[in-house]
Amino acid sequence: MDTSQENTQAIPSVEPQSEHRWLQRLVGEWTFELESTPGQPEFTGSETVRALGDIWYLAEGSHQVGDGKPHRSLMTLGFDPAKQRFVGTWFGSMMTHLWVYDGHLSEDGSALNLDCEGPSMSGDGRMLPYRDVIELKSDDQRILRGLVREDDGSWREFMVTHYRRRT
Repeated sequence: MDTSQENTQAIPSVEPQSEHRWLQRLVGEWTFELESTPGQPEFTGSETVRALGDIWYLAEGSHQVGDGKPHRSLMTLGFDPAKQRFVGTWFGSMMTHLWVYDGHLSEDGSALNLDCEGPSMSGDGRMLPYRDVIELKSDDQRILRGLVREDDGSWREFMVTHYRRRT
């Protein structure tokens, strides 16, 4: 067997889909205000969303909370045409859990529902279903809602983050 020749089989390129173009709308510089109790800002921060080619999007956030320590986060988002699902991750400097997203657009196309699993906020060691919902209000405003599924099957909103485009 001749091992001097490498396997030069080409990797097929992926053409951006309409779902990738939906994600493209997130690209830019943003400021945000997070509320964990309705009407009461917990903290503010900034986020830069950039494209990696035409099919992946990276959202890098930073903020400071009451402890004065800087916190950073990174969200990755894409769309997998083979699965017909949005895919991605979220992780932050304030925790060790890697949140893995599986998502879909709302019927009207205004919101991206990202399902994932994560540790219970009560600290009891259970893993629970969560959903992050990115809702585009306009080209310059969006909302991120964090929800957790309760034991009765209902979804409870535990945070709302309001984003405004800077550039």
